[in-house]
Amino acid sequence: MSKKHKALNFADKDILKDALKESFRKLNIKVQLQNQVMFIVYLGSIFTSVLSVMSLFGAYEENFFFVFSISLILWFTVLFANFAEAIAEGRAKAQANSLKDLKKTTDAFKVVAGEDLSLGDKVKTEKIDSDLLQVNDLVLVKAGEIIPCDGEIIIGMASVNESAITGESAPVIRGAGCDFNSVTGGTTLLSDFLIIRANCEKGKSFIDKMINMVESASRRKTPNEIALTILLLSLTIVFIMVTAAMLPFSEFAVKFNENGHIVSYSVLIALLVCLIPTTIGGLLSAIGVAGMGRLLNANVIAKSGRAVEAAGDVDVLLLDKTGTITYGNRQASEFYPDIGVSKTDLARSALLASLVDDTPEGRSIVTLANKMGIHEELNNDFTFIPFSAQTKMSGVNIKGRQIRKGSPETMTKYLETLDVFVSKAMMRTVNEVASHGSTPLLVVDDNKLMGIVELKDIVKAGIKEQFAKLRVMGIKTVMITGDNPLTAAAIAAEAGVDDFLAEATPESKLNTIVKYQKEGHLVAMTGDGTNDAPALAQADVAVAMNSGTQAAKESSNMVDLDSSPTKLIDIVHIGKQMLITRGSLTTFSIANDVAKYFAIIPAAFATTYPELNVLNVMGLASPSSALLSAVIFNALIIIALIPLALRGVTYKPMSAKTLLIKNICIYGLGGIITPFIGIKLIDMLISIIL
Repeated sequence: MSKKHKALNFADKDILKDALKESFRKLNIKVQLQNQVMFIVYLGSIFTSVLSVMSLFGAYEENFFFVFSISLILWFTVLFANFAEAIAEGRAKAQANSLKDLKKTTDAFKVVAGEDLSLGDKVKTEKIDSDLLQVNDLVLVKAGEIIPCDGEIIIGMASVNESAITGESAPVIRGAGCDFNSVTGGTTLLSDFLIIRANCEKGKSFIDKMINMVESASRRKTPNEIALTILLLSLTIVFIMVTAAMLPFSEFAVKFNENGHIVSYSVLIALLVCLIPTTIGGLLSAIGVAGMGRLLNANVIAKSGRAVEAAGDVDVLLLDKTGTITYGNRQASEFYPDIGVSKTDLARSALLASLVDDTPEGRSIVTLANKMGIHEELNNDFTFIPFSAQTKMSGVNIKGRQIRKGSPETMTKYLETLDVFVSKAMMRTVNEVASHGSTPLLVVDDNKLMGIVELKDIVKAGIKEQFAKLRVMGIKTVMITGDNPLTAAAIAAEAGVDDFLAEATPESKLNTIVKYQKEGHLVAMTGDGTNDAPALAQADVAVAMNSGTQAAKESSNMVDLDSSPTKLIDIVHIGKQMLITRGSLTTFSIANDVAKYFAIIPAAFATTYPELNVLNVMGLASPSSALLSAVIFNALIIIALIPLALRGVTYKPMSAKTLLIKNICIYGLGGIITPFIGIKLIDMLISIIL
């Protein structure tokens, strides 16, 4: 197992410990009432425990070890169900806790009252805990520091790293008087300085909102889970009624015939344990663990078997654009030279301006120029001009030659200072590049506009073909992004998604998932940012990219270590295999229980109803050996089927009718025959030993 896998498993140890403790706390009757099937087992556990104590002290005429064994098995079943539920609750707590880690107190440099703000980063400040900040307090933040609170920028312009919130690696520009003049606590200032006015009270920040939405979000049971619950409950009730009816019939028969023995409570409970769907109940966890294991082999960490199963029924997939559909870093994709300028000259100027630019955009320009066969080097006589939030451009000075690159707005103003104007043809190209969802970057060499470099949010290779496969599987793909509708539409068309949600906020993502769920869809979502956490918590299947934030990973029920949205195809395939495996074993279990009923009833009640010996076609030795054989078989068949549950039934796309016939012929027939053979062999062995 890789180090990544080990790290994730180690991180879950605390949850497992807490879940183990919680399993015993959940023995409270109020908690047990929430699950009707397990509540019946819970009552049986209490009743057999009382019988065990009575038998130990001679107040109940039955073998102590037999009654105690039944009691122990029932208690184990209840505790196991509690443990599974406690793990799920532990994951939900971890989701909120991971977000709360972002709220760790940081130092804030509060501007002293009465200070002249025109002094900029020279104003006097006092150092306080960020939790002590009040609304309208002014805070000075310098490059490299963490922004201590949500607020509005009133002085300065700077580059901000918001990856802790959005999961996007590309920094953004925030400044006073700009369209984007607000900042979020927990993000990092990369350049310059800012003076911020705090605008939220304690407990009402962006992160607090994220925590509240994650804690209030809930995952639904899948249709298959609901159907199985109803089926198991129905079968359990039927067998309880059948078993309970045995007692008055037994009493009547003994009284009427004046011979025989009344069936005991412990025998009836043992019979009930054998007849209710214990086989599938015991194997459900193994099937879930197996699905998680198969996902692990595909480099996906699943936090519950329920999530793997739900993946088999997903029909709507929401994908976060940045880091999921696209790489997240803008990359140079094309050069558009101005009139009278060759493409080679434009590429050479852009290359020189980017050779020492260590940003992803700068490196991509060098790569694109190199692919054209253009290679340049800078000698020692140059000056690098780094990007600044004030100038909004970068470049290089080489022996008096000034090469600059920046946004169209910035470079247009820069050229105007040189009495140079951008042509209408060049502006049309700028608009065309922007309409494609790309970012145009203008390059100026001295006083001459060389042309445009197109910076594109690159869609991951092969993604369109993979989405086509998902469409064939009946899964609708929806891209969610904070981009404007024009950019979103362009990227959605290139990626091949079915629909998109533009200008998405954490609330709109969450509301979109709820909308699809209310329409009856099972929704999966992939994401990588903290702002994806509430939606990931609400989704039926939530897959976080391993390259994303910790909050996103904690809010999900799966983590893709390869950070590839195409991995969902593997996840769906394994989910469907898990569904088929459970369906096959459920068919076997039901047939198995029916067969056990007809196999042991005649022998178990032969002393009460001698006429039933005619139906003892298996020739079981005695009522006690028949019951003991059934109990042993009931345990052994679970062990025998574990390899199949772990390996899984092979998944091949087929119609529901074909699948049903296959299940009945293989697992239904096998479930009927196996108990007759197994119980008879065990009975023969017991007869020899005893």
